[in-house]
Formats: sequence, C-alpha cells, structure tokens
Amino acid sequence: MAVLTLLAVPAAADKIPLKDISSYLNALTTAQVEFTQINSDGSISTGTLFIQRPGRARFEYNPPDKNLVLAGGGQVAIFDAKSNQPPEQYPLSRTPLSIILAENVDLARAKMVVGHTIDGNTTRVRAQDPEHPEYGSIEMVFTAGPTELRQWIIRDDSGAETTVILGEMTKGAKLSASLFDITYATRRRN
Repeated sequence: MAVLTLLAVPAAADKIPLKDISSYLNALTTAQVEFTQINSDGSISTGTLFIQRPGRARFEYNPPDKNLVLAGGGQVAIFDAKSNQPPEQYPLSRTPLSIILAENVDLARAKMVVGHTIDGNTTRVRAQDPEHPEYGSIEMVFTAGPTELRQWIIRDDSGAETTVILGEMTKGAKLSASLFDITYATRRRN
C-alpha cells in the first residue's frame, strides 16, 4: 500500500543546474516584460522592463509613478520624478543587477553562488560579486521546461530587499539604443 501512495504523489521538479542557468542568461540578448516591484518599504510599483545584454536595462514605471531606472554605459541611473536634481548614478558593477547583465554570466565562478535550492517547482539561485559581497546579492527564481527567469530579489548593502516579479517575456526584439542612454534620458526629462 505504501508503494501506491508514493506513486500517487507528483514528483517535484529537479533543480536546474547552474551551467544551464548561465547558458539561459547568456542566450538572453533582448527582452521586454511587464513587472511588479515590491519595494523595501512595502509599496508596490508596476511597469515595463527592457533588457539588452550585456549591460543595459530600463525600468519604465506605469503612471502615476514617473520614476525611471536605467542601466547603460556601465552606470545605473535612478531618475526620481519628485526631484529636479540630476539622476543618482552608481557604477553598474557595484549593484547585484550586474550579475544578470554581465557579458558572460558564469554562475559556477568561485564564491559567486551562495545559495542554490529547489522550492517546489522553482529553482532559486542567490548570487553575489565574489570580490565584493558587501555590494549585496540577487536571488533569482527560475522555472524549468524551458528554463525561464520569473523573479528576483535584490538585497542591497544595507540589507533592504526589493522584489521584481516578471510576466511573460518577449525575447529577441530590436530595441533602440536611446532606451538605455542616460544622457539622452536626462535631457528629455529636464
């Protein structure tokens, strides 16, 4: 009787190997996807994310939120709609987002992955810059069959968490370089 019970329980998904996740991210050249962002203060934002690997991302928030976050030219710029100041800028390399946007993602690199688990039907990979763990970490959530990035949680250097939940990705579209141009966006917003 115990054998029949075991057969009736659905099998859990297998953990996606790190090499497969690295290959998936390296093959992701352009993507457009709707997202929901849960901020560290509990507030929720929605919008459209554009990715052009390597090194470029654009978080365009839906109204009434007029904020904008751009990664391009090795920088991340945060445009605060409530401020008439230039955008806050940081080197992309100092943010956990750089792991996804790297030219060559290699999650097998020593000390980069600090967690690799299976949670029901999702594989979770927590990664950080092995040379600078103080920059924070990113926990990416993937589904299998085919491998697909579904969400990530960024933990910054202060321990604050921001969760980004992704909808269905449209991949391979041609994206204009101006979408990721921080100087162009600064001029347009002034």
